[in-house]
Amino acid sequence: MSALFFKKIKTDPFYFEKKEEEKETLFFGFVFLIFVSLLAFFLRLFQLTIIKGSYYQKLAEKNRIKEITIEPQRGKILDRKGLILVKNLAANIKEKENRLVSKRLYHEGETLAHLVGYRSLADSNDLKTDTCLNKIKIGDKVGKKGVEALFDCQLRGKKGKKLIEVDASGKFLKTVAIIPPENGKDLKLALDFYLQKKAYELIKEKKGAVVSLLPKTGEVIVFVSSPSFDPQVFENEEKKVIERFFADEKKPLFNRASEGEYPPGSVFKLVVAAAALEEKIINEKTQIEDKGILQLGPLTFGNWYYLQYGKTEGMVDVVKAIARSNDIFFYQVGGKLGETKIKKWAEVFGLGKKTGIGIEEKEGLVPSSFWKEDKLKEKWYLGDTYNLSIGQGYLLTTPLQIAVLTSVFANNGYLCQPQLLKLSKAETHKGKSFLNCQKLPLSQKTLDLVKEGMKKACSPGGTGWPLFNFKINLPNKKTQEIQTACKTGTAESQSKKSLPHAWITVFAPFENPEIVLTVFLENAGQGSDVAGPIAKEILKSYFERRE
Repeated sequence: MSALFFKKIKTDPFYFEKKEEEKETLFFGFVFLIFVSLLAFFLRLFQLTIIKGSYYQKLAEKNRIKEITIEPQRGKILDRKGLILVKNLAANIKEKENRLVSKRLYHEGETLAHLVGYRSLADSNDLKTDTCLNKIKIGDKVGKKGVEALFDCQLRGKKGKKLIEVDASGKFLKTVAIIPPENGKDLKLALDFYLQKKAYELIKEKKGAVVSLLPKTGEVIVFVSSPSFDPQVFENEEKKVIERFFADEKKPLFNRASEGEYPPGSVFKLVVAAAALEEKIINEKTQIEDKGILQLGPLTFGNWYYLQYGKTEGMVDVVKAIARSNDIFFYQVGGKLGETKIKKWAEVFGLGKKTGIGIEEKEGLVPSSFWKEDKLKEKWYLGDTYNLSIGQGYLLTTPLQIAVLTSVFANNGYLCQPQLLKLSKAETHKGKSFLNCQKLPLSQKTLDLVKEGMKKACSPGGTGWPLFNFKINLPNKKTQEIQTACKTGTAESQSKKSLPHAWITVFAPFENPEIVLTVFLENAGQGSDVAGPIAKEILKSYFERRE
């Protein structure tokens, strides 16, 4: 030992005692630290196992149990006779995908596209505005157009679940449980598929539309727009084909039946005739002389018969004016009515507003002096009234509106809302009136005079020559003649270089109407020459199938 050590002991007699105390302090500090650490460990263990044990057990289960969505079968869409038009294949629950898909199949898709519509992936707006009981989520498909969109909630159904067990790497081990989906509700349309297909085949190479209604109920039995598209492409998510649809100049996605707005031409004369009779501007004895040309200052307004053949028709009453579609008669009658009353009665017949069919449609346009001054900054002239009187000028209608208008004369004065679903017998009548129809303020005399004009239009001497002496073939190889009532129309299009639009609207049989049919062809020519033969073939199919 060094001299320094002995010197320390000599000067500090408690040296060894202090060293012992320091050792004891360090020991107890170390023990305390271990105790605190163990206490913290056991408290944490208690929290994990007792307090949050069930929570972490669930997390573990979720890592082990995987939930897979099972899409329900969307409701089938049937025609009025029960033929399946659209259906879904059931999702294959044996698959091991993250989502078990139920595929939608469209039968004769192009034939039905604009009525049935299609479905596609829901976008952000669909997710925000969804009002159905069974809500959609990201990745779900929803109805986008037509019946698919209108009745989306009913068709949708409720999703099911498949619970599977997987290992740590996510590999399938076994199916734990299956909660089956609930299928959507089926829809039975008022549509007659056989007649729909016939109509589509007759116009599919053209731009146009065919609408047919049951006049007493408003049930839509034909709703065709051409050119068309295949809704299966949207279901299959064929993006390149869909892009071609949107880029196509023929506009196959455009619904000409209810969204196409066109001047109706002479078909509108039915409204002007009824308006003039109800406003007492004319009666059954009123006659106006057809001189071929009506002069209005420097302007001339000619009758089609004179302009095409150089002939006049002498004295013309309202029945003959409808039968022969005499422009001179309607120029003068319309001039006396005035644009205000013409507009009033056009709206009574449902023009200038939506029909309420439920799917996409446009209102059309019934112009007025106020409208012209507001939109075009121009005054309304008598010449505008003359053009309006024969369904030209600024007037715009849809083929669906014209079919509804025609039904008013076929059902003896009721304006019916078009019905997409087939109605039961109990649903078709309410008391003495039609359930979905309102009685218009038209006298029986007015209705009879207009109907007589329509009857003569489809009889020898009228303008609807394809329907003269209309006959159908019976099963016993005999024929039966059916009297039709119609109005043809030829309307100038916006482009002077294009052919006019062709119209014909008809109901049959005349005495007890069963069917209303409107055929429209865009830039196709004369109504009687182009639309008339198509109407004839569709009517033959309807009546011969009935027999």
